[in-house]
Amino acid sequence: MSSVDQSLADELYRDLRTLTTDGIVGKKSAFPREWAESMREDMMTAFWSAIQQPGGAVGRGPRRWYVEIHPEEFGGFVDLVTHPWVVGMCERTLGKDYQIVEIGFDVPFQGAKYQPWHRDFPSPAETYADRRITSLAFNLTGVDVTEDMGPFEVAPGTQYVDGRDWKHEMFPPKESWPEFQSKAVRKFPQLGDISCRSALTVHRGTEHASPIARPVLVLGVDAPGAGHAELHDLMVTQTYFDALPDLVKEHLVCRVVDTLEPVIQKHDIEGLVMGADPE
Repeated sequence: MSSVDQSLADELYRDLRTLTTDGIVGKKSAFPREWAESMREDMMTAFWSAIQQPGGAVGRGPRRWYVEIHPEEFGGFVDLVTHPWVVGMCERTLGKDYQIVEIGFDVPFQGAKYQPWHRDFPSPAETYADRRITSLAFNLTGVDVTEDMGPFEVAPGTQYVDGRDWKHEMFPPKESWPEFQSKAVRKFPQLGDISCRSALTVHRGTEHASPIARPVLVLGVDAPGAGHAELHDLMVTQTYFDALPDLVKEHLVCRVVDTLEPVIQKHDIEGLVMGADPE
């Protein structure tokens, strides 16, 4: 094994331990800033297109939207899903047969409010009982995040909390919010950084006062059988699929179509639509 390979293996070992303990881990400067700036342009172009389509964007609170995109609408898609750290975290957490099931982005604008504390879907028994993570969300910021940009707030270590008695098994009751707030850590990623988290780690977006929008890319990856592909509808054209590296073809769960259709968002999280008051 080369020194480069060993260095990556050591990094992945450390980061996997952090992920399994905290439910979130990050990699600084995974991509050049220019690459991330191009990603931001792709996200905002997709947003202005999606917002004009019925069902193309869904509210995640006041002045905050979520948009799914076609992989070929994001020029850096292949770079992202073949990045050695991303591949390594997927293989070590989800197994060699991991499945890429989601590509999209969240974008809050000035006036976005605090979200309620939540997770992105109900916890399976493999996680709350067996403490095994069966899905990952990778996030990449489109801007250098500052305090007034509604930074992402996460409660580390909460990915294993049962949650079956929560509303929709996703939203802890308001009286328990101080517990999550006591653990809360705000994240201030910079262009080119990646974070990797369990979507079950309890988190929320915060109040966004800046006139600068804060788009953040979301890459969703499952272990076989996790079942979240049905919440999404990835599609690619035949020409695009044929040009993909085998590493991507082996893991991408998608429809291959003659012509791309507008994405109709399926993963509508009802409890996020109204926003929440800060604690």
